Amino acid sequence: MQSSFFPQQCVISDSPQFTSPFAKFSASLGLLLLALLSTPAHAQSAGEQTARADHPLLMRFPDSEIVEYDRTNELNHQLVLGTLQRTRGEVVPESAERLKGRVTRIVYAIPSDYQVSDVREFFAQQLRERGDNILFSCEGRACGSSNYWANDIFKRRILYGPERNQYYLAARSNTALENDPFLALYLITRANKRLYAYVEIIESEIAVAPQTLVNEGLLAATLREKGSVMLPLVQFNTAGGGDEELDDPSALDYLVRLLRIEPEIRVYLVSHLSAPERSLESLLERSVKRAQLIKAVLLEKGIEDGRIEAAGVGPLAPSCALSDCSDRIELVLIQSE
Repeated sequence: MQSSFFPQQCVISDSPQFTSPFAKFSASLGLLLLALLSTPAHAQSAGEQTARADHPLLMRFPDSEIVEYDRTNELNHQLVLGTLQRTRGEVVPESAERLKGRVTRIVYAIPSDYQVSDVREFFAQQLRERGDNILFSCEGRACGSSNYWANDIFKRRILYGPERNQYYLAARSNTALENDPFLALYLITRANKRLYAYVEIIESEIAVAPQTLVNEGLLAATLREKGSVMLPLVQFNTAGGGDEELDDPSALDYLVRLLRIEPEIRVYLVSHLSAPERSLESLLERSVKRAQLIKAVLLEKGIEDGRIEAAGVGPLAPSCALSDCSDRIELVLIQSE
């Protein structure tokens, strides 16, 4: 069994509010999805490239209308996997993946009778039913400035609105394709009360491992400013039922770089872990072991022992800025005396 510690596994509820039309047509939609996503970009006609149509991966919200649409082939598309901040005059996410493939972008205008939560649940149910892997999600001010999302990331002014009214999700779809597509969803209610849903689908034509980028400079700045930061890309492998191991120790190289560019700081490595079927004692023990595993990797990579303290709190501190993120690894700054 593999568990993932993207700082984000969050927000999709298990109690749907909608009777999903996606469930009713899942078989036929699956065949359509496989056929359309398997078609190479160069095999599509010019009319198909520009038609304002729903992407087969996601059904549109009832009675919504497409107001913007485009489809392009890109060599270096950025899929955001972390909150946004401006540093040195540039808007950057805490983490991102660089992808190559065909990118479809659709902006939907949602009827005024609905709220962001309604639209979020409608799309979330489709992802649940397909078994998609949620890579990152955030809500409200935890996402960063809406201006950054609208103008710097998506480059669509229509998506700008109050920070409290926004929601973002990135996922990798679970399809029958050899290369499962990635998707992003951004919801915003503007100051004029108009609600928009932005959908982005990234399809790779060849099997290319995505390059995950973590901005350690931005993480360090966030750690200094807020006193703590959640660590992306930390995955544990429990295959065979034995002791847990880090799935890929090299994924922590960004953390090594962070500690090297901030040589004077000391930190707690805090592991948070929840599982309703397990006892508190078991969860505390497992979370301590996970923190110690990460510390051991950092020591092997040359970080001094006295700069890191490992701790595990199990399910005792489930809250964070991203709402439901009870399973996470957190870096906490040890304040100087």
